[in-house]
Amino acid sequence: MEVKGKRFEGKVAIVTASTQGIGYSIAERLGLEGAAVKNVDEAVEKLKGKGIDALGLACHVSNAQQRKDLIEKTIQKYGKIDVIVSNAAANPAVDGILETKESVLDKLWEINVKAAILLLQDAAPHLKKGSSVIFISSIAAFQPPQGLAMYGVTKTALLGLTKALAAEMSPNTRVNCVAPGFVPTRFADFLTSDKSRRKTLEERTLLNRLGTTQDMASAAAFLASDDASYITGETLVVAGGTPSRL
Repeated sequence: MEVKGKRFEGKVAIVTASTQGIGYSIAERLGLEGAAVKNVDEAVEKLKGKGIDALGLACHVSNAQQRKDLIEKTIQKYGKIDVIVSNAAANPAVDGILETKESVLDKLWEINVKAAILLLQDAAPHLKKGSSVIFISSIAAFQPPQGLAMYGVTKTALLGLTKALAAEMSPNTRVNCVAPGFVPTRFADFLTSDKSRRKTLEERTLLNRLGTTQDMASAAAFLASDDASYITGETLVVAGGTPSRL
């Protein structure tokens, strides 16, 4: 990834679910632009190999103690937090909403929405003027598709959470959201690995291609940076023109 500029020089970023896919690319992008990045162990060596100051710590976002450790150890080492990217998500089933088991509903809510709120509750006292929070939602938030319906609904909740927290955390912290289109990652493999299904998804875009993790990282980095200093409470759809909203 060729990056020009150092918008995050001297800043500290936490990126959840960043060992692979979109989360890893966001961590890489912020790091290449100068941020010290909090990641988990298995991805740290890859980041360090690119000259990025990365600190490793395993954190399951649904685990209260691990969330607190993530914040505390970041503060111990760096003394501050400037950017939080909340990327953790789960989609444990493809059932219709009315067929989804209660345990699956609980997991979807816990990982996709509740954990993001709880992490910010721990982090908020350390977020100072000029800080930034980015939620990673999905284009599925606007029109939850069959097979991803309940997942889409939890991603819809992030759109509202972005609006609510932008008001609550203003004026010191900006809160924005990225809604990716379909990106070939391990998480989306069941959608993008089938050639005919992938072709259908590509044809729904105006740019006739699926997104890349770097596309999402560029958008998240923009919203987290001072280039977006007058943007808060907004969701940026990064989906190649796939129909989403007016």
